[in-house]
Amino acid sequence: MKLHMQILIALGLGIKRNWHIFFGIIAGILVGIFLHGHSFPLVQTLLTFIGQVFIRLIQMVVIPLVVSAIVIGITSVGDNKQLGKFGSKMVLYYGIITVAAVAIGATLALIFKPGLGAASYIAANTASEVQASVATAMAQQQGNILNIFLGFIPSNPLSALANGNMVAIIVFVLLFAIALAKVGEVNRPIVSFFESVFAATMKITDWIMFLAAPGVFALTASAVSSFGIDIFMSISKYLGVLAIGFILQLFVVYPLFLKFFSKVNIWMLYSAVAEAMMVAFGTASSSATLPLTIACCEKRGISHKISSFVLPLGATLNMDGTALLQTVAVIFLTQAYGVELTPFLVIQIALLAIIASSTCAGIPGAGLITIALILDGMGLSPEQLVAGFAFLFTIERVTDMMRTLVNVTSDTVVVAAIADNENEINYDLLNNPQAYEEIA
Repeated sequence: MKLHMQILIALGLGIKRNWHIFFGIIAGILVGIFLHGHSFPLVQTLLTFIGQVFIRLIQMVVIPLVVSAIVIGITSVGDNKQLGKFGSKMVLYYGIITVAAVAIGATLALIFKPGLGAASYIAANTASEVQASVATAMAQQQGNILNIFLGFIPSNPLSALANGNMVAIIVFVLLFAIALAKVGEVNRPIVSFFESVFAATMKITDWIMFLAAPGVFALTASAVSSFGIDIFMSISKYLGVLAIGFILQLFVVYPLFLKFFSKVNIWMLYSAVAEAMMVAFGTASSSATLPLTIACCEKRGISHKISSFVLPLGATLNMDGTALLQTVAVIFLTQAYGVELTPFLVIQIALLAIIASSTCAGIPGAGLITIALILDGMGLSPEQLVAGFAFLFTIERVTDMMRTLVNVTSDTVVVAAIADNENEINYDLLNNPQAYEEIA
């Protein structure tokens, strides 16, 4: 099938599966245009309220989602030989790809400055409050660099949970999860508990995403009614920066990575996993795409031993597309609110984006959910940035589909590299598309 037809199919899948989101966006634009020329204070207050409710619901699930995802992801590896043989290589490869994604995102956002066009839409008093909050947080952190790292270690994990100190929570949960993996079968009651927490949190997230249409409608209508249709000129630059970043990741970073670390031909790999890439774009969920990703790899030459180990962990822990999106989104917000982007702050945003993306569940909307972790490290909360989030949520579904395509593709790139290193690839099959089995 020709590439342009595959793209059209992917777009069709995306619209079909997420029609209610697209309907909410279109309806929000139309209502916002109407309200922009008229004064309906009660309606505009109601729209703002609904938008804030949606954002708060998303914030509500961050901690249980992140904690349970980390515990399940690490304990699923277990204390076995595979952890040493494949685990270290997997972490190294995922790390290289994610660092490249964050570097690309930060560089493009700093060069093209997508947030400057949105600055005129931010209230001056709100911008001043945000600038003051960030300045205070950065002054405290730069005053004693060692205190930053000391703050990563919670003296009381329950206090860190209560205060929403995400980095400290993640440090504790990482250590706790590694310990659980080491103690063997005795960990089952605790792991089962977190599996239940994750399943329940995913269900709550499904409910929240069911409310995404009215939430996105309210945020879009509120933004357009306040700022006019010109808002989309500002958003188009942000979307363009993301698109360039994702293209560079797909067609520069991944080919170079496979060239340096394996003998796999990137174009043959893309041909082998094309179905998974399209479904990832359509569903905006790497977790939902996982069964198809595994099937594509195993039926096109990559061994079950490697695929069954690397891909499930990748769908949970490897989110380089998300890391790129979060880096650009946070820099967009800082530019829109006039926050000074010092080298120290840019490095902090990049590091927190790597952490946040690795704790991000493979579900629709998760990329913006865990931005709260990055903002927390900057001394901010999403409530302070409601207007800025209105910009991001206006095109969230489109960006979500793009970043999921990149996330799933990176999983296949890493699994192919590890399989090549371990002589677990059937190149006669991988390099012969005519012999590919159909994916049921």
